Amino acid sequence: GFAFFVCFIMSTGDGSYDYFQFVQQWPPTTCRVRGKCSNPRPIQIFTIHGLWPSNYSNPTTPSNCIGSQFKESMVSPRLRSKLKRSWPNVEGSNDTRFWEGEWNKHGTCSQQTLNQYQYFERSHEMWHFHNITNILKNASIVPHPTQTWTYSDIVSTIKAVTQTTPLLRCKQHKKTQLLHEVV
Repeated sequence: GFAFFVCFIMSTGDGSYDYFQFVQQWPPTTCRVRGKCSNPRPIQIFTIHGLWPSNYSNPTTPSNCIGSQFKESMVSPRLRSKLKRSWPNVEGSNDTRFWEGEWNKHGTCSQQTLNQYQYFERSHEMWHFHNITNILKNASIVPHPTQTWTYSDIVSTIKAVTQTTPLLRCKQHKKTQLLHEVV
């Protein structure tokens, strides 16, 4: 998967977060590493893992903020059909449960800036605008059983399009490093 670093919002004043990490995952790696996906042939495009408010001092926080819990009614039918493409639950069949977990853990921290609807709508727009699958495909970087690419090949390809240096998260599988997330 890919993890894509996007600094589109700066929050000042309350110190709760400094920027958002927009994280995309490569489902085949997620399934291979976790070994518990509902679909035996995972989708072959980068999908959203989450939009995580983060701090420069500690990129893993904040999470589990005090905010409004997930309301399924905030996900309109139109938004739901978008999220089923961009933000499916790769490991299970219940997309809504995945969205609920991401909102309750991370989205609640963004509530001063993005309400629940905006959080999901903005995430989908970012996925569409920064389409990692297409960015890599246009550079002939596509999953292949024997062909491999360097970390810098992938980073420079993404940076050339997005003007931002992504963070890649890889997972060890047998003796190979597999791209898992783009942040």
